[in-house]
Amino acid sequence: MRKLVIALTFVIATGNLSLVFTQSGVDRDLLNEIYKIKAIDNHAHPLKYVAEGEKPDDEFDALPLDAITAFPLPVRLNPGNPEFIRAWHDLYRYSHNDMTEAHLRELMATKQRVLKERGDGFPAWVLDQLNIETMFANRVAMGRGLTAPRFRWVAFDDALIFPLNNAAAMRFNQDYKGFFPGEEKLLKRYLSDLKLGALPVSLAAYLKTVVTPTLEHQKRNGAVAIKFEAAYLRKLDFDNPDESAARAIYARYVRAGEPPASGYKALQDFLFYYIAREAGRLGLAVHIHGIEGAGGFYRQSGSNPLLLESVFNDLSLRKTNFVVVHGGYPFTKEMGSLMSKPNVYADFSAQTFFTYPRELSEILRNWLEFYPDKVLFGTDAFSFGPEVDWGEVAWLSNTTARQALALALTGMMNDGEITRERGLELARMVLRENAIKAYAFK
Repeated sequence: MRKLVIALTFVIATGNLSLVFTQSGVDRDLLNEIYKIKAIDNHAHPLKYVAEGEKPDDEFDALPLDAITAFPLPVRLNPGNPEFIRAWHDLYRYSHNDMTEAHLRELMATKQRVLKERGDGFPAWVLDQLNIETMFANRVAMGRGLTAPRFRWVAFDDALIFPLNNAAAMRFNQDYKGFFPGEEKLLKRYLSDLKLGALPVSLAAYLKTVVTPTLEHQKRNGAVAIKFEAAYLRKLDFDNPDESAARAIYARYVRAGEPPASGYKALQDFLFYYIAREAGRLGLAVHIHGIEGAGGFYRQSGSNPLLLESVFNDLSLRKTNFVVVHGGYPFTKEMGSLMSKPNVYADFSAQTFFTYPRELSEILRNWLEFYPDKVLFGTDAFSFGPEVDWGEVAWLSNTTARQALALALTGMMNDGEITRERGLELARMVLRENAIKAYAFK
């Protein structure tokens, strides 16, 4: 709590605080209507309910950022960001306009009381405050309070494409060194779920007894999509290699040894394509992380969505819906061009706290002027700790997203591109209808 107090040492007057959320040039009536739309959140990391004395939730991400060296946060993600005061006002009726230690103690007492009173219903209560009907939970596993239909599971499957020795990658990049042990642990968990003590000796057996059964298990347990965070572990340049090369590399190195980089990439690429095809067969969308990323050694160029063009052009994958999570920021125009593919969508989660409404509105306007049926709302809600928890980040993203959408549509209306009626239709598409179509919700 003390770090949060130090981060903001001045008191903000109520009038000044409200200016943070006032955008010039927005149609206020349109904005009010947008706030009434019950949204479907395409991407988030909500925490399960944990009762007092229970083990803290550690399954909210396959690649938790505390596994890597600390790195600078952008301005809006600083826990001392005064915008979070408004979140506390709306969520917990916080009556102050500062972050003094005494007031934060009062806030934490209120939060603990609400959490205890709501119990398993707390996660859904957070959604109710934000007018979010359904949140897609990107988690290793679901948990208490994270139940359908309010929460839908998105499972992590990067571990399946890195079955061999990853020591070379960990030497190459300090962030990889922090992240790969978690992926290796998750693969062992998937093997244990299938009652397997070791990896099969052949690639064909690995596909038959590990990869496909894991995807089928995830589908049976409620997953609507699977997620790749591969840009944190390698570049997104997935090629469709010769299966024989992938078989040879797997057989040679599955028991011991360090595979050559080019050979291991061929295996990873083959496995990615196989998993994507299987996901399409099972009716699971494939989510792919694409944004400038977090970490001091993250390769920004490696997450350019244009690297995925060969994947999106592959005829064998046209039955699979792909969603570029975070919309490839800052490569948003490149992302817009890829929405011409019939099975490619993008959400703008995380842009909702990296950028302010004005910049985000310009990105949304560009997308909406080309492919409005491919744009999905998302928050990327996650927890900084008990003071700025996933609910506060969801609030910030939800507020930013709705304001940015109103700004984009206002501009299009003012320029005679759309009518007000069409503007509201587009708002409903972005906030919910496109997701219902992409995931075949009933």
